Amino acid sequence: MKPMDAEQLREYGHQMVDFIADYYKNIENFPVLSQVQPGYLRQLLPDSAPTHPESLQDVLDDVQAKILPGVTHWQSPEFFAYFPSNSSVAGFLGEMLSASINMVGFSWISSPAATELEMIVLDWLAKALKLPDEFLSTGQGGGVIQGTASEAVLVVLLAARDKVLRRVGKDAIGKLVAYISDQTHSSLQKACKIGGIHPENIRVLKTNSSTQFALSPEPLSEAISQDIASGLIPFFLCATVGTTSSTAVDPLFALGKISKSNGVWFHVDAAYAGSACICPEFRHYIDGVEEADSFNMNAHKWFLTNFDCSALWVKDRSALIQSLSTNPEYLKNKASQENLVVDYKDWQIPLGRRFRSLKLWMVLRLYGLEKLQAYIRNHIELATKFEELVRLDSRFEVAAARKFSLVCFYLLPPKSNEEIGDKLNHDLLDAVNSTGKLFISHTVLSNRYVLRFAVGAPLTEERHVLAAWETLQEKASDLLMNL
Repeated sequence: MKPMDAEQLREYGHQMVDFIADYYKNIENFPVLSQVQPGYLRQLLPDSAPTHPESLQDVLDDVQAKILPGVTHWQSPEFFAYFPSNSSVAGFLGEMLSASINMVGFSWISSPAATELEMIVLDWLAKALKLPDEFLSTGQGGGVIQGTASEAVLVVLLAARDKVLRRVGKDAIGKLVAYISDQTHSSLQKACKIGGIHPENIRVLKTNSSTQFALSPEPLSEAISQDIASGLIPFFLCATVGTTSSTAVDPLFALGKISKSNGVWFHVDAAYAGSACICPEFRHYIDGVEEADSFNMNAHKWFLTNFDCSALWVKDRSALIQSLSTNPEYLKNKASQENLVVDYKDWQIPLGRRFRSLKLWMVLRLYGLEKLQAYIRNHIELATKFEELVRLDSRFEVAAARKFSLVCFYLLPPKSNEEIGDKLNHDLLDAVNSTGKLFISHTVLSNRYVLRFAVGAPLTEERHVLAAWETLQEKASDLLMNL
């Protein structure tokens, strides 16, 4: 095989597409959760690379026989764990095109189309979400595609940190305080570690079922007041629309007002649920986003855009640029020096970046907003159906209010033996996942081990939800019978 030859690419590309198409055609035949044991692959593959070329068919045969058994199939219609990570035909095509062009788009001049398409397509998505005009590239802000929501929160935290330190002096970093709820994604705490924020200066504010696990404004306001009185400097708040544990929605407007009055950078993490907000009936969940300094959603979760594609918008791009910009001689050029263009290298952690906007552009064009809305609505309807089934079985209860396509539920222990509830649900999780028929995950809410059923895989239909529920009921019956 030559490093690059158009006719070989045509031949082997067809072979690879056929292999992938067959994988999707037969994906329901695989156990959803890989059933292999740790270290399985080292026993199947040689301990050094081949000296001479091997055929593509031999490689694909090994993928089929040795790699796929060790894959947990995120695109399986029976994948109900974590949150979805969507693939689609349009996403594949965009990924193929991006891989074929294979540019490294760190600055405008390194590939003008990459920068300009990213600006345009994120403006399209911002308008679909009805984000404030300040988040559009036509003003002082704009959008940028990060790899993940973890990267997005890191870059805005760094921008917020440096914005404050420019005012109060860099030696004050030990006084900076960040605010989150106990439902905020763990990536915020990692971002604080990377950003030099002292662990004792991260305020983790408690939530409970009375607010459906949303962050209340009152404890936030109290914590900020106490920290100011102690000579500390509040600088960052992360609110969530669709928390990982239960898809709780924090009250953006009230939290934003508190942030603004105290000079705190207000970031909104809508990594999962942001996609649903292109539907008018769910848009209200991000009401108050006009108070935010930055907003993030993952198109690669629930928007038919292959991983990775995390959309981040900021109102003030200069805050990012001042924090993250470098300008070595070998990257200088006329367009950048005269401030005629955006250089996305200054909006992210790495220098290099992929042409990720191509796949988001293709998803928006080949499906259109109406079809994307219908796709999301269908998953929410399926989750609603599953929630109804849970409520109809008196052995179970719904453990948190459902807002999108995640259902949190709990198998009730016998009243004479309530202390075994967590173990019972843990055992149920293991029992259903070990069948290979479906894959679910768990969380802890109000100190209870709760099961999560997240609908969102592209191929999931009602029959898959019903079959999953049958398996859950069957395994629950077995466990309860053997108590």
